Amino acid sequence: MKKTALNQMHHQMGGKMVPFAGFEMPVQFEGVNAEHETVRRGIGVFDVSHMGEFWVEGPDAFELVQRLTTNDVAALFDGKVQYSCFPNGKGGIVDDLLVYRFNDQKYLLVVNAANIDKDWAWVNMNNSVGAQLINASDETSQLAVQGPLALEAMQRLTADKVTDMEYYTFKVLTFAGIPEVLFSTTGYTGSGGCEIYFPNRHAEHIYKAVLEAGASYGIKPIGLAARDTLRLEMGFCLYGNDIDDTTSPIEAGLGWITKFVDNNLFIDRPLLEMHKANGTERSLRAFEISDKGIPRQHYQICDAAGNTIGEVTSGTMSPMLKKGIGMGYVNKSHAKLGAEIFIKVRDKLVEATIVKLPFYKG
Repeated sequence: MKKTALNQMHHQMGGKMVPFAGFEMPVQFEGVNAEHETVRRGIGVFDVSHMGEFWVEGPDAFELVQRLTTNDVAALFDGKVQYSCFPNGKGGIVDDLLVYRFNDQKYLLVVNAANIDKDWAWVNMNNSVGAQLINASDETSQLAVQGPLALEAMQRLTADKVTDMEYYTFKVLTFAGIPEVLFSTTGYTGSGGCEIYFPNRHAEHIYKAVLEAGASYGIKPIGLAARDTLRLEMGFCLYGNDIDDTTSPIEAGLGWITKFVDNNLFIDRPLLEMHKANGTERSLRAFEISDKGIPRQHYQICDAAGNTIGEVTSGTMSPMLKKGIGMGYVNKSHAKLGAEIFIKVRDKLVEATIVKLPFYKG
């Protein structure tokens, strides 16, 4: 298994380590619910150095990124970040990702850890324009400092103003005394904060500085389990659960990052335009359990008669709402907001209702 540059520190801090996407990663420290609430109410720090980072540079960088991704890269400006996905040429999704624009000849693509090799092969295979590609994944560390107090605490580590940064923007600045750190107001929790990128050699220094700067704000290290419950409360898709090579971005509710504008001739555009125009046979829907029961991935979604009408893709007991929540693909005839559905939990049909996202509204 691979190890991030902070692996030893996680062991020293009592992290429960598990295999994840080929890495040994901390799944939790204090406990999932406590860590979840720490991020919702204050500030927590995740090591997300397992994520992948690809640089796309040169005169044809824009053309390649526009072709590869469904969102409209032309809408970006220098210092802006965009959520997007790679369509796979068959109506499915290679991966979801972040696109950072430094200038019209320099972009950073941040991809999921489990898909680094697959994504790198896909980007190279489709690089017919000859853009310069650099896979910096193994040399780059990343921290996600998340929560309503995160930016205020991190302001202590830089002279650049970060507390007023808009959502999904970034700066390159000196942070904790280290120059050329990428500071981005992005994250996977829905509670605000930032993600910070830097070379591996600075990882321990920056991690310690972040913990020290956040100490008076109650900062705690957070594991991957709470990262999952936090993202699910917001209804953020997780690759491998809610989206994959078989799911269309349209049926997954990602039409908002699938832009059918002039000159956005991305892979699969004609097919995805058909999906949007004609509708899909199923849709990804959010639901709340009305009774006792915790939904889990692959549980059947049924109608009142017990007929299978879909499958759960993500589910948990919401630490903030104290009820079972989940997402899953449901046949279009049962996919309306407010519809009553049933989740098959240990052979028992548990009542649930299709609801609007996010589950947690702060």
